[in-house]
Amino acid sequence: MKTAIITGITGQDGAYLSRLLLEKGYNVIGIIRSQYGSNLSRLKYLGLIGKITLVEGDLGDLSQVLTILNSYKPAEIYNLAAQSSVSLSFQQPIGTIEFNVRSVLNILEAIRLSNPAIRFYQASSSEMFGLVNDLPITESSLIHPLSPYAISKVTGHYICINYRESYNMYACSGILFNHESYLRGENFFIKKLIHGALDILNGKEEFLEFGNLDIKRDFGWSEKYVEAMWLMLQQDKPEDFVICSGTSLTLREIVHYVFDKLKLDRNLIRINPKYFRPTEILDIYGSNEKAKNVLSWNYQMSFFEVLDLIIEEEQMNYGK
Repeated sequence: MKTAIITGITGQDGAYLSRLLLEKGYNVIGIIRSQYGSNLSRLKYLGLIGKITLVEGDLGDLSQVLTILNSYKPAEIYNLAAQSSVSLSFQQPIGTIEFNVRSVLNILEAIRLSNPAIRFYQASSSEMFGLVNDLPITESSLIHPLSPYAISKVTGHYICINYRESYNMYACSGILFNHESYLRGENFFIKKLIHGALDILNGKEEFLEFGNLDIKRDFGWSEKYVEAMWLMLQQDKPEDFVICSGTSLTLREIVHYVFDKLKLDRNLIRINPKYFRPTEILDIYGSNEKAKNVLSWNYQMSFFEVLDLIIEEEQMNYGK
């Protein structure tokens, strides 16, 4: 039985990836900060408690990471742990960059010191590309980060490349575009939108305020994206891949769809300049051709299908 370690196991992707790996017969180990301080709600929601092993560990401490690797002897490590909110990274730039960079470096160094044959997946981000002149984004597109979060992800991305090239390690990055589900964090746009719309429907809010709704993003379905993570570690050689839907929608289209779906008046949508970011990517979408051709990963869902799934699950669990 293969053992896989997942950092960030309590997040949206960590929970879905855990379920996928269990279905494939893996022994799944999750590194968490604390047994008592960690939010295990997503793992509980998917019925994974008792099926996975949770281990306390500080990814900022190389000796702790080494101890965990030597104890559990994983074949694969998926590094999903990060401060992943772009808006929060402007408020906490030092903490975001310190954690997101140090954690990648410590895990790769621990792999090098303990067992260089361990396969490593790094969660990179489409935010790395920032100001883009040529769309769609591919694996070779020019990188120009526009936020502290994006800067941290660029650094982690290149650390991964450096270890791959310097030590011949199987280390690769999945450059993921926005991907959503019911398990998405409360501070992300789609989750806030749907939950807020249901609050209006249930008389708890009178209207919803947003920032710039004219920006366009490439959105997908989290459960499908974690399949690509696994596929990336099953290849003959390590490579980086863009994982995306291949199309972009304006946030306005998405907001209107949700409001129309719930039969809410669009006049309850308000724009507030205080929610505009200091720097903003106006349009970004990727090409998943390499993932299709090399990984045989095919993505065919429209984002409106994804929204329907999330709305249905949010309605089912609203108020619980």
